[in-house]
Amino acid sequence: MIQGKSITFGNNIDTDQIIGAQHLILPSIAGMAPFAFEHHDNFTTRFTPGDILVAGENFGCGSSREQAPAVLKHRGVAAVVARSFARIFFRNAINLGLPLIVCAQAAEIGELAGITINGDRLCDETTGRQYGIEPLPPFIAEIVASGGIVPFLRRKRLSGLV
Repeated sequence: MIQGKSITFGNNIDTDQIIGAQHLILPSIAGMAPFAFEHHDNFTTRFTPGDILVAGENFGCGSSREQAPAVLKHRGVAAVVARSFARIFFRNAINLGLPLIVCAQAAEIGELAGITINGDRLCDETTGRQYGIEPLPPFIAEIVASGGIVPFLRRKRLSGLV
């Protein structure tokens, strides 16, 4: 189960909005993370670790930079809920263990709503509305639960499965 408050965005949030290209020269994700969504006041003034980002369509579009989901995870984003995700962002986030939730009605969730994600349901605790979500395939859910692809493969190797 994932719980947090919503920080909302619109459609087509690209990776340059998540972390601007000018910050990619910094030597670490920790150094880049303070600049995540630097031009989105709702994030810079309202976000606290454990919050859930909620967006419309095509979240994470643009470049294939892995730093975008990495800075979100480093900042403590609990999950990203969106109507759809850019394919490369989706895979990069899964590889890093950042939960992504596809919800057709994501745009109906308001700013600072209390959200609970449990199984195949998302509940907006502020309004009481419940929404269906697309469950991740079991192997992808296992990668996320492991904290990303590297911990997943390490665990598999230690158990003799790889």
